[in-house]
Amino acid sequence: MPAARRRTLAVSAALLAVLGTAGPALAASAPAIVQAPNASTTPHLVGPHSHVLNSTSSNWAGYSATGAKFTSVTASWVQPAASCTGSDTYSSFWIGLDGDGSNSVEQTGSEVDCSGGSPQYYAWYEMYPAYPVNFSNTVRPGDHFTSSVTTNGSGSFTLKLSDTTQGWTKTENKTLRNAALASAEIIAEAPSDSSGALPLTDFHTVSFTGATANGQPIGTFSPDAITMASGSTTKASTSSLSGGGSFSVTWKHS
Repeated sequence: MPAARRRTLAVSAALLAVLGTAGPALAASAPAIVQAPNASTTPHLVGPHSHVLNSTSSNWAGYSATGAKFTSVTASWVQPAASCTGSDTYSSFWIGLDGDGSNSVEQTGSEVDCSGGSPQYYAWYEMYPAYPVNFSNTVRPGDHFTSSVTTNGSGSFTLKLSDTTQGWTKTENKTLRNAALASAEIIAEAPSDSSGALPLTDFHTVSFTGATANGQPIGTFSPDAITMASGSTTKASTSSLSGGGSFSVTWKHS
């Protein structure tokens, strides 16, 4: 069952001082947002050995590989543009280790949220369950991102995120001793608050390329293709893999 990164978007000045992070420009009344554990994954079993190839999630769409010890994940994507109305909506795009069946997630990515009808673009990293850190660097729609999360398998992690369009790179060296290293994923997500998944920003389509795990195309691991849905409503669909490491996620419903 996938878990996800914790994101606190509406934070006080005092909390920002403690966390040392620049928060996005959201309305003061915005809820406390988290990328919470994904508690409603429904597998669809296919094939003679009932291997899980597809599942439905309340807040994830993309691919997750399990069944091995994972020490690296990489991917590239293009930051999608948001269509904002008067409603506040939220979306994130990231790569990470862990989170699918474990309570730690080591991850980094980009975001576009709608607040008061305006899109807010930014990037971040997180070593869940610790609080996230938002980067102050500029992010704009159409920016090309490349990213990697790697570990030596003994608690040391390197999270690297580059916006090659804006010309900046952030590299974070972190320690987490109890990481499961049980999954690798490339995900588009609807963040959550204490009540569950929040409305998903209309990001149209996000395209991921060069998706690898342990240095091999993620398709090598027969990964789980995840569709985001709430009841009978599909919120975001995931395409099939091309070349073992390229796919897209398409917004369907907020």
